[in-house]
Amino acid sequence: MVRTSDPYIKNVLSKTGNPIQGHAIFQINCAGCHGLEATGSVGPSLQAVSKRKSRYGLIHQVISGETPPMPKFQPNTKEMADLLSYLETL
Repeated sequence: MVRTSDPYIKNVLSKTGNPIQGHAIFQINCAGCHGLEATGSVGPSLQAVSKRKSRYGLIHQVISGETPPMPKFQPNTKEMADLLSYLETL
């Protein structure tokens, strides 16, 4: 369950993400499964993912580890804001 009052989520959403930094974070942590251009591989395509999931939903997906085989991943709040801003460009 996504709690919009969660301090981590509130902190992420209070920051302005940098999509260029977010792309670098994606390349290091996510591209192995989601593909270099987020078009899918082991994991699903993330193209237009921000149209399918809310910002809360995206953050929860990344940090929860509730959808194996996706690992639980909790970047610091600035990194998560950057990653979120990158995902929103897809």
